[in-house]
Amino acid sequence: QVQLVESGGGLVQPGGSLRLSCAASGSIFSINGMGWYRQAPGKQRQLVAAIMRGGSTRYADSVKGRFTISRDNAKNTVYLQMNSLKPEDTAVYYCNADITVLDGTFNDYWGQGTQVTVSS
Repeated sequence: QVQLVESGGGLVQPGGSLRLSCAASGSIFSINGMGWYRQAPGKQRQLVAAIMRGGSTRYADSVKGRFTISRDNAKNTVYLQMNSLKPEDTAVYYCNADITVLDGTFNDYWGQGTQVTVSS
């Protein structure tokens, strides 16, 4: 009923930039929090950045000042602008959203993940 589709991952050199997008579609009534998580090989999935419907944000300490999360509520889309990328940012990035669907059910949804590789 609900899909999150990510795009924008890829290979970039250290110091470069990438912009990730995640669009939610389906039987959506409303979306509260949206966020980005990442998982590097052999490590647990961790929060990168999150944004509430009203615009309040929070970031992992490791990305503060380099990454910016934003959203377009009219398009049910969340973005992650990643600047000054480092090799340690290499991971699979997952979109997450707290969504109420048309029948009133509230659930936590995940995208399929997009690979970000930072390497020279």
